Amino acid sequence: MTTVAFLGPAGTFSEEALRSLPEPDIESLACTSIADVFAAAADGRAEYGIVPIENSVEGSVNATLDALAFESDLQIQREVVLDVHQVLSAAPGITMDDITAVTSHPQAIGQCRRWLEANLPGRALLASNSTAEAVQQAVAQPGLAAVSTMLAVELHGGQVLNTDIEDFPGNQTRFVVMGRGIQPRTGHDKTSLALFLHQDKPGALLMILSEFAYGQINLTKIQSRPTKQALGEYMFYMDFDGHLADPAVALALDCLRLKLRGVKVLGSYPQAH
Repeated sequence: MTTVAFLGPAGTFSEEALRSLPEPDIESLACTSIADVFAAAADGRAEYGIVPIENSVEGSVNATLDALAFESDLQIQREVVLDVHQVLSAAPGITMDDITAVTSHPQAIGQCRRWLEANLPGRALLASNSTAEAVQQAVAQPGLAAVSTMLAVELHGGQVLNTDIEDFPGNQTRFVVMGRGIQPRTGHDKTSLALFLHQDKPGALLMILSEFAYGQINLTKIQSRPTKQALGEYMFYMDFDGHLADPAVALALDCLRLKLRGVKVLGSYPQAH
């Protein structure tokens, strides 16, 4: 039996992503936060952890990026892409006119912001730790609505008021499974890095990008994040096509290690199909 930690409680999109994994005999471990998922996979409570890392509407999940770059030695083992459909739910018997506030994870609220402004104008938007926790809160507090999965509504005794309230069709979230070690090369791989500069200077980003251009390596994502050290100091988070075992990738990383303060490999793993 393999234990996989996820952002709980039961019924979150993270659990839906976990349920899509092909391995048999998975035992799930619900955690209260993304940080707790990382901790569970690091301290042995779980062999792996699954967390959201990016949404097609709201962009990156910064808590995941920061944990990978600054707080954890775990590596990404694989990615899972999940179609995301949000529902609005509340306690049984509540109508739209009864709603005084809406709660959910900030990413979920961001994915439905236009719908909420059009259909529930003026209602307070409150943050919860997860979409499933939001349903639990809404069921316990008549007048509070939740943005969540359909699964969470079914599990926690809520009532669905509206379905498919996400602002954009094709809404998807990418999740990553974290564990220890680098996955073998498959020929259809992705690598994620955290890159740290010696100092900010003109041409620093161009120097980084040139190594990938020379190797004809396709970058799929690049994002700056604060280093947590001082205002205006940044590092770069980067995804690209290829595996550490590819000669062009190995050469590019060797060159970057000579030029940067730090090159942290966050994972080299199969791409989602």
